[in-house]
Amino acid sequence: MQEIVVCWFRRDLRLHDHRPLWEACQSGLPVLPLFIFDTNILDKLEDQDDRRVTFIHQTIAALDNQLRAEGSGFRTFYGTPEEAFEHLTKEFRIKAVYTGQDYEPYARQRDTSIETLLSAKETSFYPLKDHVFFEKAEVVKDDGLPYTVFTPFSKKWKARFSATGVAQYPSEKNWERSLLKTAIPAIHSLEEMGFKAYKGSFPEAEVKEHQINRYGETRNTPAIRGTSRLGIHLRFGTISIRELVARAAAATDSTFLNELIWRDFYHAILWHFPHVSERAFKPAYDAIEWRQSPEDFEKWCEGKTGYPMVDAGMRELKATGFMHNRVRMIVASFLTKHLLLDWRLGEAWFARHLLDFDLAANNGGWQWAAGTGCDAAPYFRVFNPTEQGRKFDPNGQYLKQWVPELFNGNYPSPMVDHKFARERALAHYKKFLGGNSETEQ
Repeated sequence: MQEIVVCWFRRDLRLHDHRPLWEACQSGLPVLPLFIFDTNILDKLEDQDDRRVTFIHQTIAALDNQLRAEGSGFRTFYGTPEEAFEHLTKEFRIKAVYTGQDYEPYARQRDTSIETLLSAKETSFYPLKDHVFFEKAEVVKDDGLPYTVFTPFSKKWKARFSATGVAQYPSEKNWERSLLKTAIPAIHSLEEMGFKAYKGSFPEAEVKEHQINRYGETRNTPAIRGTSRLGIHLRFGTISIRELVARAAAATDSTFLNELIWRDFYHAILWHFPHVSERAFKPAYDAIEWRQSPEDFEKWCEGKTGYPMVDAGMRELKATGFMHNRVRMIVASFLTKHLLLDWRLGEAWFARHLLDFDLAANNGGWQWAAGTGCDAAPYFRVFNPTEQGRKFDPNGQYLKQWVPELFNGNYPSPMVDHKFARERALAHYKKFLGGNSETEQ
């Protein structure tokens, strides 16, 4: 059997500045690019036309075309990772597998299983940092304990960045001559995997310098393109986090860099405290008894709450797979504080519909809104959706796009009064948590 190494692509769907690919190319052995359409993940998706599956498939197909131009191609499997590697190890003598480190609970279990499988076949397994800038215990307190508050984490992150700079993994310079040159079957079609193609477009994988430099001015206005829209590309690694950090660090405004640091922070929280994927970061908050109201949850999901900013955001999400970050905070606060519904319901709805769904960031955002997470807003902070709309959409441009009936007299009354909802939320949280209910912030 031919001796090779494998580069297993996962959340790093590009060929440039790609650490696992660069390391694989340094091995001196032919490199087989691999992507697994993991049924452990795909089988849990609720929608046949899930936009993200189309995005992944289109991206893999585009990369495959580049590889085939060099006489190689992506080896793809539709099944479990264990099945894929059992098959490959019968076909090749695999010296090593290089892949990007993943920090989610399922990914950690999967990688432990694969490492055990490969070890039995005398194959080395190298999960390498590529999805975040700093990982695991790279940014911790002086005593080695993890940070649970963003500001000190950010300061330590920036100090470490100043000391280390940006690592270089110029995979684009040598992957062509390192590839395994062999006939490789065509990649699986969406139809073969039971999915329908999404016909819409996806955000471009670019952000202009002026957008980065003015990020602090524009990021809170949902009616304009004031955010980068790079979430889906960071999620699936079609852009390099190292290249993005380098650009953000050189900007005149530090706001964009801070957003990238928040991303690292939430990944660090998930790594050190994996229980957050199912339970509150603060154990005391697991005592809260959330209301049970499928009818209220459905109104929230469908954007029929009677609060224009909430409804606009929920409709935008369902129609496009995107929701502006400021609006995400508003709708999350509404679900957890105005309706007193479990934050995990909202987290799951976002996980189903967001193009840029990332467990660490999504969970961090929802627990922040609910007051259950680390570095969280206190439970007594309750956003007023109406005031938020006046502040961040003063001319109603965003609302005109997503809630047109607001302007023709057909818009319903709010499903719950803000003053009543706020007082109810404060009393409810206090009942289970104690403490005082300070003024709204």
